[in-house]
Amino acid sequence: MLSACASKRRPNILFIMTDDQTVNEMSCAGNRILKTPNIDRIADEGVRFSNAFVTNSLCAPSRATALTGCYSHIHGVKGNSEMKGQVEKINPAIPTYPQLLQKAGYKTAVVGKWHLQDDPKGFDYSCVLPGQGVYDDPEFIENGVRRKIAGYATDITTDLALGFLAKVGKDPFCLLYQHKAPHRPFKPAARHQAMFEKVEIPYPDTFNDEYATRRLAKEAEDMRFDVSLAGDYKDLPANFSPENKKKWLFQRMVKDHYRAVLGVDENLGRVLKYLDDSGLAKDTLILYTSDNGYFLGEHGWYDKRFMYEPSLRVPLLMRYPNGFRSGALDDHMVLNIDIAPTILDFAGVPAPATMQGRSLRPLLEGNPPNDWRTSIYYSYHENSWALANKDKDARSDPSFEFFTPHRVGPHRGIRTSRHKLIEYYGEDMTYWELFDLESDANELKNLYENPTLSPVTYRLKQELSALRAEYKDNG
Repeated sequence: MLSACASKRRPNILFIMTDDQTVNEMSCAGNRILKTPNIDRIADEGVRFSNAFVTNSLCAPSRATALTGCYSHIHGVKGNSEMKGQVEKINPAIPTYPQLLQKAGYKTAVVGKWHLQDDPKGFDYSCVLPGQGVYDDPEFIENGVRRKIAGYATDITTDLALGFLAKVGKDPFCLLYQHKAPHRPFKPAARHQAMFEKVEIPYPDTFNDEYATRRLAKEAEDMRFDVSLAGDYKDLPANFSPENKKKWLFQRMVKDHYRAVLGVDENLGRVLKYLDDSGLAKDTLILYTSDNGYFLGEHGWYDKRFMYEPSLRVPLLMRYPNGFRSGALDDHMVLNIDIAPTILDFAGVPAPATMQGRSLRPLLEGNPPNDWRTSIYYSYHENSWALANKDKDARSDPSFEFFTPHRVGPHRGIRTSRHKLIEYYGEDMTYWELFDLESDANELKNLYENPTLSPVTYRLKQELSALRAEYKDNG
C-alpha cells in the first residue's frame, strides 16, 4: 500500500549493485540455504522483478549501461579490459544519470567497485576500488587520491556510504553503493568463513552437461570450474578422483559465494537502519541489482557471458515507501537499460534521447502500459580491436578479453516469454541456437535444425532484425 501522505520532495536515490550475484541468491527468490533478510526487506516493502535481464553479461559493459541507459555499442564499453593499448571508455557525448542529477541539484557520490576505465564523473564524492580491487585491506581512489583502508571491502564500502549519508545535509542525494562481492575469488569476511560448513548444496540439473547439441558451449572448456578454479583453492585434496574434485570445488565455490553475499546483506542492514533512524527511508528510492548473472555450477561452469538464463538474469528490487506499492512481484520483461530512465523519472529530470530504456515507474505503480516489451535483445561483443584485426597469431595474447579467459565468442539474440534464439557470429562463422523455454528451461536441446519449427525461427529472426534496428546495432 502507498503511504497516506505522498511526499512532495524529490526522492533520494540509493542505487545498490553487487558483482556477479545470481538471481537465486536471495531468500525472497526461494533460496532455502542462503538467508538474506535485508535484501528480502526491500522486496517485502517494494517490488521485485522476476524477469530482469542484462543486455551484455559482463561487468564493465553492464555498469556503463546502468549509468547511461543504453547498449554497449552506443556507450562504447564492450569489454572489461584494456586491449592492445586501446582503452574502452564511455563515449563522452553520452550523459550518465549521476551527471544529470548533479546538474539538477542532487548531492552525488559513488563508493565501492567502479570497474570502468573512466574516472568517476558527475560525483561530488567518489571513493572507488581501482580495477577489480581486493577484499582485504584494499586500496581505494578517493576523489583521485589513492589510499589504503584496513578491513574487508564490503564493510569498508558500507562505512564510506554511511559517511557520505551523514554529511549530505538537506539536499536530495544520489548514492551509488557498489560492492565487489561476491566476485571471484569469492572471498568471504572472516566472520562468515565457517557458514554452511555442514550443509550440502544441491547440484544443478545441468551439473554434468555434455553440451550434446551446443557446439560452442562444448568448446568453452575453460569456463568449467573443475578446469579453471582448482588453482584458487590450495586446500583441494590432491588424491581426489575427477568426479570428487568437481564436487568438492562446486561445494566450496558456491558456499564462498553465499558467504560473500551474506556480508552484503549484513551491511545492507546497516544502511537500511541508518535510513530508518534518520527519517530518510520514506523519501528514498532504493534500487538493488547486480551487474550480471552468473553460472554457479550450471552447465558445469562458473562466470557469465553466454546468453543462457543463469548469466542473463539479474536480481532487481526497488523500494520507495512514498512512491509506489509494496510486496509486489512483477513479471514484465525489464532490462538494465531501464535503470537510468527510471531514476531520472522519479527525480523529475527528463531522460536524454540517448537513453534506450524505458522508465519502470508505471510498472512499479501497478499501471503497466499496453505496449510494454514482450521480447528482449542481448548483444555480447568480442573486443572491438579483435573484430577489426583478425590476426590469428594474436589469439594467445593474454590481454585479449575475447580469447582469454573463457573463450566466449560474440553473439546476440532475442528472448521472448517462450523462445530464445541466439546468433553466434564472427571469424567468418555463423551458428544458431533455438530453445523452447517452456519445455526446456535448462536450455539443453538446440532446436534450430528442427524443420517443424521453421516458422518460429523465421519469426524470431525477423523480430531480432527489428530489435537490432530499434537499438541501432549495426555491427
